[in-house]
Amino acid sequence: MTSLLFNPNDYQPKHLDPESQRLLRSLIDWHEHRGKAQLKQDYHSARWYADFQRFVADSELFAHFATPAEVGELVDPAQPDAKWDTARINELNEILGFYSLDHWYAWQVTVLGLGPAWTSDNEEAKKLVGELLRDGGFFGFGLSEQQHGADIYATDMILRPDGAGGWLASGPKYYIGNGNVAARLSVFGRFADDDPQRPGEYAFFLVDTRHPAYHLERNVVHGSMYVAAFELDDYPVAAADLLHTGRAAWDAALATVNVGKVNLGWAGIGICEHAFYEAVSHAHNRVLYGNRVTDFSHVRRMLADAYARLLAMKLFAARSADYFRCAHAEDRRFLLFNPITKMKVTSEGERVIDLLWDVIAARGFEADTYFEQAASHIRALPKLEGTVHVNLALVLKFLPQYLIAAAGAGPELASVPVRIDSADDSYLFAQGSAAGLSKIPFADPRPAFTRFAHLPNVAVFIEQLTAFGNLVATNPPTAEQAKDLDLLLSIGQLFTQVVYGQLVCEAVAMALDGVPDGTRGEGVSACAGITEAHLDRIFAVFVRDFNQFALDLQSQASASPGQRTGALKLIHSPCIDADREAEFVAEVISYDGAYEMAP
Repeated sequence: MTSLLFNPNDYQPKHLDPESQRLLRSLIDWHEHRGKAQLKQDYHSARWYADFQRFVADSELFAHFATPAEVGELVDPAQPDAKWDTARINELNEILGFYSLDHWYAWQVTVLGLGPAWTSDNEEAKKLVGELLRDGGFFGFGLSEQQHGADIYATDMILRPDGAGGWLASGPKYYIGNGNVAARLSVFGRFADDDPQRPGEYAFFLVDTRHPAYHLERNVVHGSMYVAAFELDDYPVAAADLLHTGRAAWDAALATVNVGKVNLGWAGIGICEHAFYEAVSHAHNRVLYGNRVTDFSHVRRMLADAYARLLAMKLFAARSADYFRCAHAEDRRFLLFNPITKMKVTSEGERVIDLLWDVIAARGFEADTYFEQAASHIRALPKLEGTVHVNLALVLKFLPQYLIAAAGAGPELASVPVRIDSADDSYLFAQGSAAGLSKIPFADPRPAFTRFAHLPNVAVFIEQLTAFGNLVATNPPTAEQAKDLDLLLSIGQLFTQVVYGQLVCEAVAMALDGVPDGTRGEGVSACAGITEAHLDRIFAVFVRDFNQFALDLQSQASASPGQRTGALKLIHSPCIDADREAEFVAEVISYDGAYEMAP
């Protein structure tokens, strides 16, 4: 059997460039050499990972993966291989998540800290940040505040003129990763209302954490990661420190979060994969009442559901990345798939862990397991870079144009190919204005489902999504209901499930058909070895989820009688064939002993 999950024992990313392969293998070796006992000791003691920081600096790991081609040219024209390659970055996220979300967090907030610099027109600042990154620096994103959260409409970080052509910045920031060691923080604030040049305008500017006007207060969480509260007290800001001003600062904040959101989904995938190995091995080798735990029907169903959900997470995230990499000013479909990668994939990660936890029960609490930290870490991901509800509200902006496309009235759009080629994804740092989301057109999603309409559960799901289209067309939210976010979020969950299913179908179709140059296939862990049988079992889960979301809509206090009736028409039964289920469960159990972290 071809393993559909990342396994450090046989990881060979042949589709990546040799240096990326070497660095990812060295990252795996670094974790395995330290071993699980050290990993858990660090986790329980909440020790800052200075050894990981040294490894990153010595290997230039972050610099290799996070330096776009334009910045690489500024830093060292003799090194022409710099690129922001989303495909290989996804693999880095998966591996970091697989071992430790604490260590992944240092990378994630570095990416967020780099975003405002990489989107800036300030060439000298970009060069400086690129050099600091090459020297092993960590970075951070100074957006959130304790009183305002990540609300970029409001900030108490104020820049006032210093009388000599610069500014003095004062104000607090809260929940800022790497705030203890960052070579630079990209800090969001606004100019004072009486500033003669930019009254009240937003700004992103660079902050050196070693400056005496930077006051580090504390780590606001208990963990190896450092999530800082800090305050600036008349911190001197020169024109050379400004990355963005005005609307450009606003757009840079949103573009940066767009780039960083993807990382959370892949980190969740990594966490679930490691926990899956541990849970299957424990369950299959444990005997209760004279039976293997994996012989109990409810355990078999839970493990099968967990595996199906985990495969779907990988398939959606991989296909979403193709749209991400093919995006340009005339094709911004990724802006729908992006928040779903963040919101839906990470939420599915929670469901996978919960299913596995119900299987292994008390073992999931034990201090010597990876699962113990996985159960805690997986909870964080849906709540970072915008909550599930914030991202659901964002997803709803795309519903009208998506429904137009699903009715066959949308424009002809170019097909998006598989993108695992080694290339610089430069558009991600040239996204421009964040406006106009509700006008982004989509291609007809129906062919993605029709391709697999012969599979029983895909056929059932097609009936559900047809009924959903009819519901929204005949009983759309009224003007009054549009103010009820609770009801809208129920509709958003249904819509999200449709889009999720579409990209999963596209990913499987691409894997089965291959691509013109034959580069997909072996070595691409997200899709290699996937079959129609896997897809049908995945859609059995999707059918049940659609039922759940339909019942939630039907139960909304503000739903109209027509909406309640329409919601009940969405409910269908999945098709589970006993023989096919037995084969699927046997595949799940085959992961017994496939991986165990070095002690």
